[in-house]
Amino acid sequence: MITKEIRPYKMRYLSIALFSTIMLFTACKNKDLVRPGEPIEVAYDKSVALFEKGKYGDAAYGFNLVTRVGRGTTFAEDAQFFLAESYYNDKQYILAASEYERYISYYPRNPKREEVEYKRALCYYQQSPRYRLDQSATGRAIELFQLFNTKYPNSEFVLESASKIDELRNKLARKNYESAEFYLRTDRFLAATIYYDQTIDKYPESIWAERALIKQIETFITYADRSIDSKQLERYSMAVSSYEKFIQLFPQSENREKVEALYLEATEKISKLDPPSSGDSLGSN
Repeated sequence: MITKEIRPYKMRYLSIALFSTIMLFTACKNKDLVRPGEPIEVAYDKSVALFEKGKYGDAAYGFNLVTRVGRGTTFAEDAQFFLAESYYNDKQYILAASEYERYISYYPRNPKREEVEYKRALCYYQQSPRYRLDQSATGRAIELFQLFNTKYPNSEFVLESASKIDELRNKLARKNYESAEFYLRTDRFLAATIYYDQTIDKYPESIWAERALIKQIETFITYADRSIDSKQLERYSMAVSSYEKFIQLFPQSENREKVEALYLEATEKISKLDPPSSGDSLGSN
């Protein structure tokens, strides 16, 4: 009986202790956060501490206050950089890009500008989606990386930047290549050859260019096979032209034997065609 009477008091004591602990923790946490009206140096130091702890959302709030209240001070200049960094580390790349842009605009002569311009390009790189989706961010990232490499040829970031340009251009090349494949699957041969051609001409250094050229030769042959008699010579001849381009661009290719076989197929079919009459004309039908 005595134990039962004491138990409610014990539970009440535990509840009070837990509540006190929560309040103490909350009070300590609130002391770490930046509050409006604090001296600028205090707000800046608190923001840096939050950044170093990986609390990027809270840090961004603090750095944003410092940039607005301390405009014209070294605190605001450093805070602008860390504001962009906070958003970047928090994977808010659109906001980060905007803040890096603002830093470049406000502090064009700061030694950090080189790093900031590289980070700005990285923001668009991080936004680059899968190849099937809209590639506006990809194009912007390539543009900024190329601009960076031109402007800072001796930078420590140049090799990494060049590698990312190659990666992104391969993605654009694949998008073109897959568009060609889609048109081929739906028997729209002319559209397919156009997209293969774009892949080859725009991205000749990509891994997709060689594949596109082989598929273009195959597609012209299939296109010719399914064409009316008066159009076959033109389309088999296009296959031969694509073969000649392949030999020029990829003379050491491991696919040389396959391409040679396609070339022989096209030339053999040309030799069996009747000479075109003077009234025949080239076209897209």
